[in-house]
Amino acid sequence: MRQIAIDDTVPRSTLEMASVSELDRRRGAVMAHRWTPARIGIVAFVALYLIGILVVPLLALVVETVRAGGPAVVQALRAPEARFAMVQSLWLTLIAVIVNAVFGVAIALVLVRQHFVGRRALDAIIDLSLAVSPVMIGLAFLLMLGRDGWFWPMLDALGVRVAFAFPGLVIATLFVTLPYTVREVANVLAEVGTDEEEVAWTLGASSWRTFWRVTLPNVRSGLLLGISLTAARALGEFGALLVLGGAIARKTDTATTYIYSALEERNNAGAYGMALLLGVVSILLLLVIEWFKKRRTAS
Repeated sequence: MRQIAIDDTVPRSTLEMASVSELDRRRGAVMAHRWTPARIGIVAFVALYLIGILVVPLLALVVETVRAGGPAVVQALRAPEARFAMVQSLWLTLIAVIVNAVFGVAIALVLVRQHFVGRRALDAIIDLSLAVSPVMIGLAFLLMLGRDGWFWPMLDALGVRVAFAFPGLVIATLFVTLPYTVREVANVLAEVGTDEEEVAWTLGASSWRTFWRVTLPNVRSGLLLGISLTAARALGEFGALLVLGGAIARKTDTATTYIYSALEERNNAGAYGMALLLGVVSILLLLVIEWFKKRRTAS
C-alpha cells in the first residue's frame, strides 16, 4: 500500500492559508512586543518607582555603614548588647518557625478539610494580624498580660511574668506571624484535593499514616514557603515587641529594637551595622522564598 503524502490529503491552498495565518500570528506577537514610546514610558516609570522605594534606601544604608567605618561597625556589633539582641531575634524566629509549622498545618487542615458552622469567621480571623497595627497588638496584649491587666492576678499568683519579659516577645511574634504558613499550606491543600488521601484510606492506611505519607509530602512546598515568610516576618517585627517588651537592654531587646535604641543613643555604627546585617539576612530569605515559589510552580 502506497503511503499517503500530505499533498494527497490536504489541498495546497489550505497549507498556504495556514502558513499565512501563522505568519500573521507571529507578526502580531512581534508588534505587541515592540517598544513603543508609551510602553517605554510605563516600564521606565515602574522601574524608577521600584528603584526609589527599594534599592535607593538599601544603597543609602550601605553607604552610611561604610562611612561609619568597618572597624567601628564590627566593634559595635560585637558589643554584648548587640550580640544579645541578635541572638534573641534568632531564638524568636526559630520558635515562630517551629510553632507555625506545627499549628499552621493543623489550622490549614481544619479550614480546608473540615466544614462546620463558623468556619468562614475563623478563616477571616486568621488574617487579623495583617490588618491590625503591630503597635496596637502590643498594647492589646499589654492590657491583658501587663501589671494591672486582666490576667495579672493569676500570673502574679503563679509567679509568671509575661509583659516586659521573653514570654511576651514570643506571644507578640507568634501573633504577627500566624497567617503566613496557614495560608500557604491551605492554598496547596485546596489545589491537590483529597483524591490521593482517599486512595490511601481505601487501601487501609490509617489517618496518621495517610498524613505522614500522603498529605505532608503534598504540602511540603507550601509549608517551606510559609516557613520562609514566617522567618522573614519574625526577624523584621518591631512595633509589637517594643510595646510589649519595652526594649530593655540585654533582657527584652531584639535586633530591630536595638536599632531604635542605638539611634536614640547616637550609636550610628551599631544602628547601621545591625540594620545592614538584618538586610542581608532578609535578602537571603527572599532568595529562599523565590526558590520555593519556583519549585511550587514547577510541581
